[in-house]
Amino acid sequence: MEQYNVTGMSCAACSARVEKAVSKVPGVTSCSVSLLTNSMGVEGSASPADIIAAVEEAGYGASEKGAAHGVGKTGSAGMSMAEAEDSLKDKETPKMKRRLIASLCFLIPLMYFSMGHMMWNWPVPSFLEENHVAIGLIQLLLTTAVMVINQKFFISGFRGLIHRAPNMDTLVALGAGASYGYSLYALFAMTDAQLRGDTAGVMSFMHEFYFESAAMILTLITVGKMLEARSKGRTTDALKSLMKLAPKTAIVMRNGVEEEVPIDQVRKGDIFVVRPGENIPVDGIVVEGNSAVNESALTGESIPVDKKKGDAVSAATLNQSGFLRCEATRVGEDTTLSQIIQMVSDAAATKAPIAKVADRVSGVFVPAVIAIALITIIVWLIAGQTVGFALARGISVLVISCPCALGLATPVAIMVGNGMGAKNGIMFKTAVSLEETGKTQIVALDKTGTITSGEPKVTDMIPAEGVTEEELLSLAYTLEKKSEHPLARAILAKAEEKGVDNKTEAEDFRAVAGNGLSGNIGGETVCGGNLKFIIRNAEISGETRQKAEELAEQGKTPLFFSRNGKLAGIIAVADVIKEDSPQAVKELQNMGIHVVMLTGDNERTAKAIGAQAGVDEVIAGVLPEGKESVIRSLKRKGKVAMVGDGINDAPALTRADMGIAIGAGTDIAIDAADVVLMKSRLSDVPAAIRMSRATLRNIHQNLFWAFFYNVIGIPLAAGVWIPVFGWQLNPMFGAAAMSLSSFCVVSNALRLNWFKMYDASRDKKIKVKRKKEETTMTKTMKIEGMMCGHCEARVKKVLEALPEVDAAEVSHEAGTAIVTLNAEIADDVLKKTVEDQDYKVLGIE
Repeated sequence: MEQYNVTGMSCAACSARVEKAVSKVPGVTSCSVSLLTNSMGVEGSASPADIIAAVEEAGYGASEKGAAHGVGKTGSAGMSMAEAEDSLKDKETPKMKRRLIASLCFLIPLMYFSMGHMMWNWPVPSFLEENHVAIGLIQLLLTTAVMVINQKFFISGFRGLIHRAPNMDTLVALGAGASYGYSLYALFAMTDAQLRGDTAGVMSFMHEFYFESAAMILTLITVGKMLEARSKGRTTDALKSLMKLAPKTAIVMRNGVEEEVPIDQVRKGDIFVVRPGENIPVDGIVVEGNSAVNESALTGESIPVDKKKGDAVSAATLNQSGFLRCEATRVGEDTTLSQIIQMVSDAAATKAPIAKVADRVSGVFVPAVIAIALITIIVWLIAGQTVGFALARGISVLVISCPCALGLATPVAIMVGNGMGAKNGIMFKTAVSLEETGKTQIVALDKTGTITSGEPKVTDMIPAEGVTEEELLSLAYTLEKKSEHPLARAILAKAEEKGVDNKTEAEDFRAVAGNGLSGNIGGETVCGGNLKFIIRNAEISGETRQKAEELAEQGKTPLFFSRNGKLAGIIAVADVIKEDSPQAVKELQNMGIHVVMLTGDNERTAKAIGAQAGVDEVIAGVLPEGKESVIRSLKRKGKVAMVGDGINDAPALTRADMGIAIGAGTDIAIDAADVVLMKSRLSDVPAAIRMSRATLRNIHQNLFWAFFYNVIGIPLAAGVWIPVFGWQLNPMFGAAAMSLSSFCVVSNALRLNWFKMYDASRDKKIKVKRKKEETTMTKTMKIEGMMCGHCEARVKKVLEALPEVDAAEVSHEAGTAIVTLNAEIADDVLKKTVEDQDYKVLGIE
């Protein structure tokens, strides 16, 4: 996505106009304009020159992001950190503040003459006491000064009219211009009455002045714009705080000497040093030193993380205690911090589906308001009212109508919600993902690395009679330290934890693939491995076998160790579930979400882990390429979010309605996902859903207020209720209401800054219209005769051709076909289907 800065937009009608103009450019596949950030995201093959030309032809200005500083683009935004920080600065509020102060300097004396003297008889200099024409001229000059100060409304408003794209400024300009023009007419009519000696006429025309209304309308709209700009500036507070943490310089080693250089001069492969209390400048790997690093800026996790040689560190995190020497691995726009900022920026440049409603309304809103104002004036004139009365009603309609509130309702909430997510390590890549995540009905969780830690750990040690735990662990450590198997690493880690420091080496070491290890330790023959391997070397009692079976039922892998033909004991190893997984699953269920666990493990192990985590459904024996078809099947029941961390999860993440990647996973998984959890904690999944639901709820509130305000305000301004209740709206109060409407919408969105996304106490089960439940089950077929991948493909094809079969995962190595069904089917039908292809079905479970 290419991003552009757009200038000259004042309301939702403007953004709709720009979006429509750019969408017509040949080669543009999608265009999204953000009124909040005055930015535009464009996808397609159209050249920047053509896109900018289209924007300018529509009456606005545009430039590529980054082009203003003369830097080449790398990435979608093409901005350095300094440029990104500069783009988020609130430049509008100071301008509005200066305009407001200047306007007030002229408005206050104007109000004194127009209302203070005329209505409450406040004193004026004696030479003006009866000189009504002079008072009128003073009001004319003061109002003209206010109009000159706020000329931007007129320039933008009438330019919109010329380009047949009226906007909010058009409404303000027409309202203030009509007040000024009619007052000018009254002033000239007054001078004529003065020349004719018509004192009564002079007094009557004095009451026809609306100079103060014109000036007050402009000033009040400026107040609203300033409040709106100030609030909009706060929507990016989360990003600004991140950017402030990014160091501007780094201390790198050049020719063996420490040298402080600007951050943009750090290159990949440079060695940089970080002392206690300093921020880490770029992403890197620790090559020397130990320290505790506070990563809360990126992950929201307040507890410091210990770092040692070989560990990764990220830019903008704080080195708290020790001295670190690191090698730069990712610099500039490749750092984690820059990618986070880019994701939030991209999300702001996209549009949520719910915004389309407001866009459609905004496209016709301003022309409709102008038409209503003209009709109002005509109707009141027909009803016999004075021109001044009819004009006041029409002006009130113009200045109370607020397309801004409609245009800001969605993007301000999206920006704040995205910022809050980023602050807590939850990255929503687009506005669509932020809106849609909260609508999730089914969450499919990958087991390894998502529910579990992904690293096997020792869970149980059962020494044989006459053997201590220390002896068993020492024996296993000596044998396993020559092995590269993941289960061996678990035993080594346990030995290090217990302080085992056995210098003895295993001689005649031999690894039997898929079975175990053997070696000679201190003249004794030691073996370790599975039951099948050990029973060849030692006698295993029925009681021991029963214990091993119990461990296996719990999802653990029992490793047997023998010494000189006698059992030394059992060490159980398992990929243990993360501490927060059961609570996270429970929170998802409390939110009305069906939780499914996907795994390639056998059904017994899978059910054990699933029971510990508390999931609703376990789908076991799923090969990596089979996850995508399972997700496709689940989508028939409702909106599915897939949570995973590995390369093999990428197809499933893409297939799901919402892909959620665990941040510690692979780059491929993160690229395929819609949401990225930087902390790699499962508890962030319900937090992300809560944040999405809160944001969507806030958008609904904003849209309701914006529509409700206009539906109530326009009839009131037009004078619909005057004949019934006598309610009459002064144009100045209409302008004040218009100013406050946008401010209220933005302020409501800012409430999301205080939303507690980890508070599960207020979770409610969302009542969603679920799709018709289907009968889903799996059957495992044991097949003999499959020899290669071609056999697998053949069996898979004939099974999936059956209407009752959603998917078939076939393995010639395991001799199985795991069939996912959507309806009951007789085993005989499955058996005949496979055996017709000249294979033998040994059984169906």
